[in-house]
Amino acid sequence: MQQVILSVHIVLATVLVLLILLQQGKGANAGAAFGAGASGTVFGSSGTGGFLSQATAVFAVLFFATSSYLAYFHARGGSDTTSIIDTLAIEEQEIPDIGPIPDDLDLGNAEMPVLPADSVVPPPPQSEPDKGDE
Repeated sequence: MQQVILSVHIVLATVLVLLILLQQGKGANAGAAFGAGASGTVFGSSGTGGFLSQATAVFAVLFFATSSYLAYFHARGGSDTTSIIDTLAIEEQEIPDIGPIPDDLDLGNAEMPVLPADSVVPPPPQSEPDKGDE
């Protein structure tokens, strides 16, 4: 059920964005875009205000209803998905600490140098932060 509501929510959001982008400002006539010179020729005598404004209001109410339902469903704990942060925390716990590399480790024909286990690697040099245009 949640997947269906989520799909409807995405469709509503897309339609709502398109409806908002279709609307013209108060000074622009929709008929002028089609070369007619008057808004009454395209959407009736009231221009674009009646149909597009009402459609936008209806889709906005439906969008907020689906948003509220999805928020309530997720807050109740009914979501079957886990958070990305929880998944990363689990993955971090599963990584074992292997410790230092032993000196007698045979790397075969590798060209990579191996540091002794008791050596300390210095930190990289710190650069000064940019002060910007002052």
